[in-house]
Amino acid sequence: MLQINHISKQYQTGDFVQKVLDDVSVNLRDSEFVAILGPSGSGKTTLLNIIGGLDRYDQGDIDINGTSTKLYKDRDWDAYRNHTIGFVFQSYNLIPHQTILSNVELALTISGASKAERKDRARKALEEVGLGDHINKRPNQLSGGQMQRVAIARALVNNPSIVLADEPTGALDSETSVQIMNLLKEVAKDRLVVMVTHNPELAHEYATRIVELHDGRIVSDSDPLILAEGEGLRRARHRRLGKASMSMLTSISLSFNNLRTKKGRTFLTAFAGSIGIIGIALILSVSTGVNTYIADVQRDTMTSYPISIQEQSFDLNKIMGSAQESNQSKEGKTGRKAIYPDDSSITNASTLTSSISSNNLTAFKRYLDNPKSELNQYVGRVGVQYSYDAKFSIYDHDPKGTLVSADGVTIGGQQGSVASQMASMNPSGDPSAMQSMQMSRLTGKTETNTSPKSFSEIMPGKDEDATPISKVITDNYQVVDGHWPKDKDQVVLVLDSNNQIPLTTLYELGLLPASDYNDMMSKINNGQRVKPDTSKMDYDKALKQTLDLVPASDQYVKGADGHYNYVGGDAGQVAKLAQDAIHLNIVGIVRPTEKASATPLPAGVGYTRQLTNHLIDQAQSSQVVKDQQADRQRNVLNGLAFTADDDGAKAAQAKDYVASLPVPQKAAMSKALAAAQQADQQDGAAGAGANASQLPGQAQYRGQGGILAMGDQQAAASMDSYMATASQDQLVSIYEQYVRPQVGSYKDNMTAFGLINRDTPSTIKIYADSFENKNSISEAIDHYNQKAKKADKIVYTDYAGLIMNSVTTIINVISGVLIAFVSVSLVVSSIMIGIITYISVLERTKEIGILRAMGASKHNISQVFDAETGIIGLLSGFLGVGITLLLLIPGNTLIHHLMGTDQVTAVLPVGGAVVLIILSMILTLIGGLIPSKKAAKQDPATALRTE
Repeated sequence: MLQINHISKQYQTGDFVQKVLDDVSVNLRDSEFVAILGPSGSGKTTLLNIIGGLDRYDQGDIDINGTSTKLYKDRDWDAYRNHTIGFVFQSYNLIPHQTILSNVELALTISGASKAERKDRARKALEEVGLGDHINKRPNQLSGGQMQRVAIARALVNNPSIVLADEPTGALDSETSVQIMNLLKEVAKDRLVVMVTHNPELAHEYATRIVELHDGRIVSDSDPLILAEGEGLRRARHRRLGKASMSMLTSISLSFNNLRTKKGRTFLTAFAGSIGIIGIALILSVSTGVNTYIADVQRDTMTSYPISIQEQSFDLNKIMGSAQESNQSKEGKTGRKAIYPDDSSITNASTLTSSISSNNLTAFKRYLDNPKSELNQYVGRVGVQYSYDAKFSIYDHDPKGTLVSADGVTIGGQQGSVASQMASMNPSGDPSAMQSMQMSRLTGKTETNTSPKSFSEIMPGKDEDATPISKVITDNYQVVDGHWPKDKDQVVLVLDSNNQIPLTTLYELGLLPASDYNDMMSKINNGQRVKPDTSKMDYDKALKQTLDLVPASDQYVKGADGHYNYVGGDAGQVAKLAQDAIHLNIVGIVRPTEKASATPLPAGVGYTRQLTNHLIDQAQSSQVVKDQQADRQRNVLNGLAFTADDDGAKAAQAKDYVASLPVPQKAAMSKALAAAQQADQQDGAAGAGANASQLPGQAQYRGQGGILAMGDQQAAASMDSYMATASQDQLVSIYEQYVRPQVGSYKDNMTAFGLINRDTPSTIKIYADSFENKNSISEAIDHYNQKAKKADKIVYTDYAGLIMNSVTTIINVISGVLIAFVSVSLVVSSIMIGIITYISVLERTKEIGILRAMGASKHNISQVFDAETGIIGLLSGFLGVGITLLLLIPGNTLIHHLMGTDQVTAVLPVGGAVVLIILSMILTLIGGLIPSKKAAKQDPATALRTE
């Protein structure tokens, strides 16, 4: 039973107030056909909408079978309409883009019925109204009467207890009207049917009860239901009448079907929305191409200019800072009127020598090897490269059978030093190599048995075993003949980009006659001009050459006195060593590729890390190293102690050292002392005084002034005589001047023997892939220095930072401009999509009313339009990406033409395309939020009247 108790409703427009219902009360039976009559404006439709929950009453209450609706909220009215009410409208209010089966299913969908149940019940409902054969037709394929039958089937499918019909025959002809009225009369047998009509004849013929309204009041009731006073109200209480909910899948289906019926409109809408996506995608594509090019340039630059850390290093920041201070100190002093000394050359020299620092690479390597180190996250694809100064000599026979050395051609000859200087004038171009040369000149420290300058290690990959040759090398060098080394005894001949190699290297490798080289060096030393033979050489000749490598430790041979002697300068001894040497085969000839961006290999010979590791292992097991390790106090080369604690020990060391010298060296020392004495006499008393302080009591030795003219045997005998009578002070002076430099240290000996500790590399090179990562590596080293002990602090040179810092600024500016363009495109896209969605809301206002009439909530309505905007966004995204890919075909041709290079290619990354599609959906959803909220707030009764 439906009880309408004292319902009032009014509308206010400005100051005008219209009372539509005025204290209306009526009780309706569970099964009857009630017709509400009255003139236009009497309140018939308003009463019907209030009964159906489409409109709200201002006062009173509606009691449905003892349930009061006075405290109902929106979700309660939604559930009430879905489970209790079925609507039949004059204009049918079918959703045109749905089939009639889907239209009928909709009420069940909102109530949460399963798919199978929905289809079965909707099909039965259509069969009951005589449309079982038309279930797959759309509303525009039916007649007016058929569409009204669909509306009745939709109203009945959820088995409501109340059916409300608003002018159900108003748009039908007489014959069809009769059919519909008969159908409604049949429906009213087991439920309440309330019909509003302007046709009193049909109402009186078919309705079982007539209620007339006039000016918002009931003026007559043909069959009133009178209850005892307060009977219904005492039982009425608040409770919900079920639950209504529309799934997201249903929302998507409704929106998709709507869009599908308007394919042209949908395409244009999606295209309009894709314009912004196309703009973003094109910018992203160009940006990706430029960034890829920049990244390649950065990687190549970083490969050529790694952060290099050596055992001894210049602090260039200190040097440059001193130079700037010197320049600043000179500014503003042009008005001076006296003579002022300029100390800049002295201070600069002092700064240069004081800027030389020793690095503890052992501690720093431990830091780098720790995977948790801050620095490791910024290391590039090349990784961290550790270099070890393996010491060895290379020998070979020239075409005439002469034994030659790769470190000066002639073994033990004078030309070797000239050749070495020439080679040093042609460094690899590696800044760290140039720094090593400068370091040696400044400190005066030269290393014994260094490997030939024409030999260099080929950069290995991060994993030496898996990748013995770095991809940086294979990408930038091509093999013109042969192949890359695969074992320790294989090397390659490295040419420059012009297929050239230093002429001296060809002589050192025995590919050209040593006699020609010696003649050329003699002419150079005599100031004569030479014209070297630069005839071309076949690859085969080089590939047939075998080189003999003698490790540094093997060049020390134990003598009869138990001391080791260096035999590297003795051609006879070298010939014997070469027989048991490591025989290196030249297996390939390589040169830089035409587009090589990094050429870390200098022209010469390249060998693998496998050979370096072999030399390290061999040095550790050599006899000279083992003997020196057994006695760390005395030098195995001369038997002298590495340290002398007092003058007595120094005097004894001097005697032992001179006594151990062979005749030629002893004679040379004797003549050197005599020459120094003669120079003192020529310089006068002041000079003699100075020398006397170095060799006190040397007056006893002056009587032998003719020593400079003596032979070696006599000069050596004179030296023995002098040493026998020399005082302790004289012996100490000889120790300081002649012996100490020869004693050396345990570390110096081990270095000369080629012993290498893998934990102590000679050079560490850290490679980054970008300037930003390079800067982060520099910051990480600074952080390391802040925590490290003073002795462990690292001084390094960042060549790339000195040269390329300005490039980073340019890159950042370009990135900023691109981001600005992208931001504008995003804003435009959002606004456009919002407008398009708003238009869709206006077009589908009636559909909103239909859904609300069947119990859809405000959230469900928002969900429908969110689904539509999401679909449009998805289509816009795919369309934008597809059009972009098509535009890139001619676009890249234009870019290559304008830039004159094909190294910059615009490309839309897959990840970027996916992100853009998702971004398009998000933007459409954001743009559609306001319109979808507006749609949800639509008044259902007003929306149903919209055409």
